[in-house]
Amino acid sequence: MTRPSRARPPVAAKAPERWSADAGEGDVCRLDIPADAVRERRFEVACLFVVAHPGAGTARHGLAVAVDGAREWSREIETHDGATDTLDVRFRRTVPAGRALRIVATGSVQRARRVRLTVSADEE
Repeated sequence: MTRPSRARPPVAAKAPERWSADAGEGDVCRLDIPADAVRERRFEVACLFVVAHPGAGTARHGLAVAVDGAREWSREIETHDGATDTLDVRFRRTVPAGRALRIVATGSVQRARRVRLTVSADEE
């Protein structure tokens, strides 16, 4: 006797993941994305550091980004006069199935004031 086969319901497409962290005026912003046990994912990562110029003299600000403990990018520049100035970086990262992703952005200032430090990751 042959058993009838059962139709399986279609697998719903998973919506793209969006992750973000906001450190406000803090100097370190950490974004931890947990592992997906089944599939590889590709993210576009964006890090943004906003500072304010003190209004007199020379000021500097810098941003360093580490991915899973390894330096991905860093830069330090003179802060322009005006209300605010920024440093930002975007990059793509492929995350294999079963692996988590940790992004740490660190902002530094010399005579400038921290306004906001954010990290976001959008699945492509």
